[in-house]
Amino acid sequence: MKTENDLSSEINIEIILHFLSKVEEFIVLYETKINLNKSGTLDTGQEVINELKRIFNKVDSSLSLIKGKIREIYLSYSS
Repeated sequence: MKTENDLSSEINIEIILHFLSKVEEFIVLYETKINLNKSGTLDTGQEVINELKRIFNKVDSSLSLIKGKIREIYLSYSS
């Protein structure tokens, strides 16, 4: 049985990113899910930032990233 102290020493972080792309006449939705399990002694905010940087560094520089709601982006690209 874990004590209260044991429960707070581990932090589980789930990052979910959605990517919408248009390939010819098709629109494709991709989902990427990353789970980070960190001990309470680490700077979790910095760990999340580092993980996001690692993901975005892999993105092809010719692609453009657009911030917005999936539905709104879908409607703008589907017409």
